[in-house]
Amino acid sequence: MRPELDRLQLIEQQLLRTLAALPADEWRLRQLFDPELAADTAAQRQLYQGLRLAGRRQLRRELQLIHVRLYAPGPRSWLAWLRRWWAQ
Repeated sequence: MRPELDRLQLIEQQLLRTLAALPADEWRLRQLFDPELAADTAAQRQLYQGLRLAGRRQLRRELQLIHVRLYAPGPRSWLAWLRRWWAQ
C-alpha cells in the first residue's frame, strides 16, 4: 500500500478504535513527534463529524416525509394507507 494510504488507515483505526489501533500512549507519542499526523487526525475527525451530521439531517428529512405521508389529511392519510395495506 502507498504510504499515504497506510497513514490514513492508521488514523482511521485510531479514530474508529478498531482492534488494530495502537495503544493510547503510543498514539499520543506519535502525534507529539509528528505534528502533521496530529493535523491529519484532526482533519479526519472533522470529516467524520461532518458525515455524521449530514447523515442525521438526511434521516430527519426522511422521517419528516414519512410523518407527512402517514398523518397528512386527504388520500394519503394513515387510515387510507392502512386500508390499502389491509386490502392486499
